[in-house]
Amino acid sequence: MDFRSSEPPAGPPHADALPATTTAAVKVVVVGGFGVGKTTLVGAVSEIRPLTTEETMTQAGVGVDDTAGVERKTSTTVAMDFGRISINEELVLYLFGTPGQERFWFLWRGLFEGALGAVVLVDTRRLEVSFDVIGRLEERGVPFVVAVNTFPGAPEHPLEELRGALDLPESVPIVLCDARRRDSSRDVLMTLMRYLHSLAVTPEAS
Repeated sequence: MDFRSSEPPAGPPHADALPATTTAAVKVVVVGGFGVGKTTLVGAVSEIRPLTTEETMTQAGVGVDDTAGVERKTSTTVAMDFGRISINEELVLYLFGTPGQERFWFLWRGLFEGALGAVVLVDTRRLEVSFDVIGRLEERGVPFVVAVNTFPGAPEHPLEELRGALDLPESVPIVLCDARRRDSSRDVLMTLMRYLHSLAVTPEAS
């Protein structure tokens, strides 16, 4: 059979192709409790069409998932979110958003494999859903920053008060963000990159 006229395999769309100048790629995970805005952040900041695994919430989650404070939410991530952002001409971040419900936490092991750091999104209306998430990161020894997603109408507290409520060490950055905005979400990722750089330069900071 003559294959000389066969079409070459289709590659990614031009807009999704990795920049030719890229020399380093870093895996980052975006974690947090149910409904804190992880899918929104990944989608807002990604320079490629994000991959999402959003499914409609069903009766199977009733009595299992804690929907207090997010009763109007109708869909949920069941595997992961994925996006990509170029920090500069050479550095690219691959973003992996994790499911928020505890029943999906068994997926974390694979999602965290090879991750350099994490962003923890929190919602001041339901701060308690972040405690176990932060605890798991500390157990794994994964460096992270905390981003407070400023939902409309959510209680506002000084960042140092939130640091105390979350029992965060002084070395862990905590910032405000609006996960719907690309510039705000990018600033969170830049905060993580600066934090990871500081740990690499002065490991005792961790």
